[in-house]
Amino acid sequence: MIKRICVAVARETVEEALVVAQHVSSRVDVIEIRLDYLKKIHVSPFLVEISTPLLFTNRPIWEGGKFAGVENDRLAPLLEVVEKQAAYVDLELRAPAESLQCLRTAIGQSSTRLILSWHEFERTPERLDLVAVMKAMQDQGAHIGKIVTMAHDFQDVLRVLQLQEEASLMHFPLIAFCMGRPGVISRLATLELGGYMTYCSANNGEATAQGQLSVDALRQIYDLMRQ
Repeated sequence: MIKRICVAVARETVEEALVVAQHVSSRVDVIEIRLDYLKKIHVSPFLVEISTPLLFTNRPIWEGGKFAGVENDRLAPLLEVVEKQAAYVDLELRAPAESLQCLRTAIGQSSTRLILSWHEFERTPERLDLVAVMKAMQDQGAHIGKIVTMAHDFQDVLRVLQLQEEASLMHFPLIAFCMGRPGVISRLATLELGGYMTYCSANNGEATAQGQLSVDALRQIYDLMRQ
């Protein structure tokens, strides 16, 4: 089972983001470029200068991101990275149906893998509701699903981690973990329970979600676990 560590790079300029990405590239398996943090979005420099597999995300405000423009402008750079064969592109399950259809059509001629993501920032829904979300992702043509919820206790964490059992039966690669302090352990445990990937920040203080560990902390704990 391949265990993937993805670092989220969220900077305001392409130049800053490139410096961070290049600095951590040898310690991670995937680099997520958060386009919604950039003041001016340009994708080509990342594809030219970074050899580590890249994941591009342009998260809208309504899903916890920073992009506040119109949907067509949000979708345009994602279509560009698909055309240029980036490793992964992330689109929200709640995105307009037209956006998903447009991206799916483009991916049909590309090697890019589609991650359909779903975030719940206040709570962790019941298991049946979470399973329904996962099945919707698969039905909508996702290569990989991503479910992230806010954990308030260990029961929330267990409910999300147990989704990997259902995902295995569905033969559906799933990223699933929890935000919040109780959810920190899930960011590590998911890798040992069949999770496709986990996320970390480049440095302390640069987390893009509550409970996100830095790449150094995540690597240190993960290496200790392997021993």
